[in-house]
This record gives sequence, C-alpha cells and structure tokens, in this order.
Amino acid sequence: MSALKPLQIDIVSDVVCPWCYIGKRRIENALALASDVPVEVHWRPFFLNPWVPREGIGRDEYLTTKFGSVDAYKGIAERVVLAAGEEGLEYRPGLVKRQPNTIDCHRLIHWADAKGKSAEVKQRLMELYFRDGGDLTDVNVLVQAASDCGFDAEDIRKRLATDEDVELISAQAKGSLRQGHLRRADLCVRAQICGLRRAAGRATRPRHPSGLGGSERASGGVIFLSRTRVASLL
Repeated sequence: MSALKPLQIDIVSDVVCPWCYIGKRRIENALALASDVPVEVHWRPFFLNPWVPREGIGRDEYLTTKFGSVDAYKGIAERVVLAAGEEGLEYRPGLVKRQPNTIDCHRLIHWADAKGKSAEVKQRLMELYFRDGGDLTDVNVLVQAASDCGFDAEDIRKRLATDEDVELISAQAKGSLRQGHLRRADLCVRAQICGLRRAAGRATRPRHPSGLGGSERASGGVIFLSRTRVASLL
C-alpha cells in the first residue's frame, strides 16, 4: 500500500459542458498513467448556463440566444465532436432537443460522492446528454442515471422532489465562480501543482500553445484550466 498522502483534486465543471466531458476523460487517462500515486478526486458544481430556468429551454432557443443562431453552432459542434471522438467519446448534438438547468444533476453527483460514486454518476449523466440526447430536466432521466449506477430509484425520485441540498449546491457553484473567476467552459483543477504534474506524468510546466501561459492562472496551489488548456494539457 502506498505511503504517499493522497493527492486531493477538486474538479469544477458542468455536465452539459462539452469540453468538460472531454476534459474528464483526459484527466482520468492522465491519472491512470501514474496509478501508483494515490489520488482523491472530487467533482464540484459549476453552472455553465446559470440563466437557463429550472425547467430548461428548447435547444434551438438556447443556441440562438448563446450563439446567435442554430447554424452558428454547427461549426463549433463539428470541432467538439471530433475532439470527443479522439477520446473514445460520442457527442451527437443533433439528438439534444432541450437545454437543461443542471442543479438537479449536481445534487445527484453530490449525493453519489458520499458513496464514492460521483465520477460514475457524472459520467452517466454526460453520456445520457451528449451521446443519447437525454433531457436532464426530466426526473425520469435523472432517476435512470442514478439507478444505472446502483442507487435506489425510488429513493432518488423522492429526494429530487424536495429541495434537499439546492441551497448548498447553489452556494458551492457561486463560490467557485467567485474564487476562480471562471469563464465560459472553464475546468478548474485544484491541487498541489507539483502533485498534479507528477500524477499526469509531466516533469515540467506545460506551456500554453501561445507560449504565454495565458489560459492558466496559478496561485496558492490552484490551477485553472480553460477550454484551450483542457484540449492541450493532457
């Protein structure tokens, strides 16, 4: 058994952020290269689209509001689909018909963390959304995700019908935004910087593609990874 103290990593991301979907796989693959290093990963909430109402909105309305038109997103989607495929993931944007508010998804992930299953539940939610076009505002879809990961379906259904941990998740997401100055689809990894490099098998600080380190802000053992860095770091 390793005598090393487990490396604590907090990852702040959203289940409907495509670069977080890709980044999750890359982080996990990188850590697998150093399986002798004990790591504890915790998935923290972030709202990519905090303005989306609790009941969600139609996908076309969302794309038009955020990108100007549905067609404007097509070129972006093509690049994301390709990047996901390179990691063995599927993203089928044409199947997504509804843009969800993700607070209930983060409640599920939070509950799963108590049983060491947060990564599994997060992955299942992402698969249902990106691969299958599932509506993550539909309680049946959320219950399915939890059930697929070994949780009691009726218990989860009852808990989702309450406001359990709504305030907690909202506060955590707002706290991450204030502390990390996150923008758009940032993926925040909080860890000892030297420990993260060791776990990722990197001996030196990875350089930003521009050579300026512009997408990384490190202070007090905190690393923030933007979409650019998620695509290039691991």
